[in-house]
Amino acid sequence: MGDTQRILYRFERGGFSRSILQDDMPIRRDPHTSPVVTNALLYPATPILSGKEYERRFPGGGEKGLSGRYPFLFSIPHGGVSVPPEVRGFVSLSRKDIAFNSDPHTRLLYGFDDVAEALVDFEVSRVFVDANRAPYEYPPRAQDGVVKMITQDGTPVYRKGFAPGRELIGVLLQRYYFPFHNRLADLIDAHPIEVAFDCHSMLPHAPQTRMDAGRPRPLFCLSNRGDTTGQPLRKGGLVTCPPEWLSALARSFQAEFDGEGRVAMNDPFRGGFISIAHHRRTQTPWIQIEVNRDLYGTGDPAAHQVDETQVDEVRGRIFSAIAGFWEEVSG
Repeated sequence: MGDTQRILYRFERGGFSRSILQDDMPIRRDPHTSPVVTNALLYPATPILSGKEYERRFPGGGEKGLSGRYPFLFSIPHGGVSVPPEVRGFVSLSRKDIAFNSDPHTRLLYGFDDVAEALVDFEVSRVFVDANRAPYEYPPRAQDGVVKMITQDGTPVYRKGFAPGRELIGVLLQRYYFPFHNRLADLIDAHPIEVAFDCHSMLPHAPQTRMDAGRPRPLFCLSNRGDTTGQPLRKGGLVTCPPEWLSALARSFQAEFDGEGRVAMNDPFRGGFISIAHHRRTQTPWIQIEVNRDLYGTGDPAAHQVDETQVDEVRGRIFSAIAGFWEEVSG
């Protein structure tokens, strides 16, 4: 990558800020600055809307839009298992390890492109490029960031001496990370999206690398960056969808999966970078969904084999819960 016309992005309290380095301006080679990348999105901060303001901005018009599809966007950032050719040969993980440390089968579970306005998924495994992390979260500052050095159980991703440096990290972001976010932004701008869902799976128990290691996970975790009732953590704090919307979705999931497990809000996950960044850009409501892998897996954490018939059944029930939520909040 050249040293001219580069864009550095950093996340600040009010949103993203940008500094453009013009031709022939020197670049400081500080190992603690963000990797130099181009073709990036800028997400300006915008005021937080109340629930009533959301309803005025995104008025309900029945269950489906004029296209006959639900006005939803589904983001599936962790379903891919591909290894980027740029790092092939450097990796210490097996194919099974890579699949396990991705979100196995989420591209099937959330494959609603036949009924929703838009869907974006990601071919590359999150082990190598994590689209749900901020672009400045990279090593050595972060070991579990946008480009990871360790898996969720602490296993090194790369062979000793072969970890990506700053230049290769920049290449990975430019070729994979930013095109994914650009695609999300383009679809939101081009389609009548009234709510977006960032879709994931979670391990049945918290892994050993987390502060809550061993803690059982709920059946579903729904997130808007708020507290366990969906409310902002503090007055004026950010939530990516109205609290009443998150509560309505939780009720719909609990009704659909009654007696099978708990539906939690913002616990153990409060929502990631995708929801925050793209909500701030347009104020489109975003909700992160995490499904417990035990709901559709065999219980074998190594192989994580599934019955495709079971996956298809769970997929239908997930969409039934989402459609029921939309009928309530848009009616």
